[in-house]
Amino acid sequence: MEKIRKAYVKTYGCKQNFADSEKVTGLLLTLGYIPVKTPEEADLIIFNTCAVRENAEQRVFGNVGALKKLKEDKPELVIILCGCMTQQPHMAEYFKTKFPFLDAIIGTDILASLPSIIGAEPVSYEDVKPLREGKYSANVPIMNGCDNFCTYCVVPLVRGREVSREPASIISEVKGLIEEGRRDILLLGQNVNSYGKDTGTGFKELLQELDNLDGEFIISYMTSHPKDCKKELIDFIAESRNISRHLHLPVQSGSSRILKLMNRGYSREQYIELAEYARNKIPEISLTTDILVGFPGENYEDFKETLDLIEKIGFDSAYTFIYSKRKGTAAADFADPVPAEEKSAWFRELLDVQGRISERSYEKFIGKTLRVLCLGEGRTSPELLTGKSRQGIIVDFAGGDELLGKFVDIKINKALPWALKGEII
Repeated sequence: MEKIRKAYVKTYGCKQNFADSEKVTGLLLTLGYIPVKTPEEADLIIFNTCAVRENAEQRVFGNVGALKKLKEDKPELVIILCGCMTQQPHMAEYFKTKFPFLDAIIGTDILASLPSIIGAEPVSYEDVKPLREGKYSANVPIMNGCDNFCTYCVVPLVRGREVSREPASIISEVKGLIEEGRRDILLLGQNVNSYGKDTGTGFKELLQELDNLDGEFIISYMTSHPKDCKKELIDFIAESRNISRHLHLPVQSGSSRILKLMNRGYSREQYIELAEYARNKIPEISLTTDILVGFPGENYEDFKETLDLIEKIGFDSAYTFIYSKRKGTAAADFADPVPAEEKSAWFRELLDVQGRISERSYEKFIGKTLRVLCLGEGRTSPELLTGKSRQGIIVDFAGGDELLGKFVDIKINKALPWALKGEII
């Protein structure tokens, strides 16, 4: 009797990495591997790594080091490192030297490299059906890579230049997902707004095709780049049936001087105009952002412009980070005189300001009725159900399991800083 092979896949970083890992797990399943929850159970261990920030790298170093004992106890165990960290030559060399027990170190083109390592036939990205978690949601990559070369960002160096999937392939995949009962579809790309420069079908046109598919569902997407997010796209979303009313629009800084140093391609004023246009065109929109604190050359006056911008726009929430130097990026060579302690103080100040804004941002929904996709057990209480509104907001409410995977109308009666609560109409 053939031995059952078991695989453990650990993912770090962004949703694109998680989508890649779902593809890898799907491939392994077709090759006879069973997914397991712990590395101790596995015959094959794959770590899919992230290089965007230093803290993610430190977690990888610690967790890879912990595998040494497993390899000693089970010499036939195969351990593979892949993803954005290993795409960097200096990191790949470091892993080879520091962790000689690793069996293979590959980059971000995992599906092209993995089959030969584990003794399988070559496969194409489109031929592999991902093993997705959950019953009602799905991540759908629509492009890979980035052409922007923001001076702080390593993504173009590890993911390469932008390559879009063919629209027909995406539409076919999403149509199949809806037919199998998935109602929450997230389109993924480092800069979805520039999708289609190499296929002839732009992002708005792709969304229009998807919006016209049969059924009730939510199509959301990330990440948008402000310099490529056009008003025509916002106009279409305002009229659409199934496209999310959530716009994640990373600003990074409220200072035009710092934005120029970052090579972001827009000014403070241009960003504010775009955000206000979205708010006016879609009054119920949920607007979120990314903010980077302590970029090399940033001073407190620049930082105060960021605080002023988030007060002016009133983001529903913000993903906030302290600058992390990335080898190979332009900003890695910039003068950076501000000490880490001062950057940390700015960061705490930012969290305080955004926290106050978030606390009141969802209050505008109290008394209103939202269409909500029911996804599972409540986030605020296990006695409730939780769902996702078209704005991408968590909504908890009382109801039975027969509602799972269905849309329900919820009248909102309570607002939290991160979620809403209500009752079924």
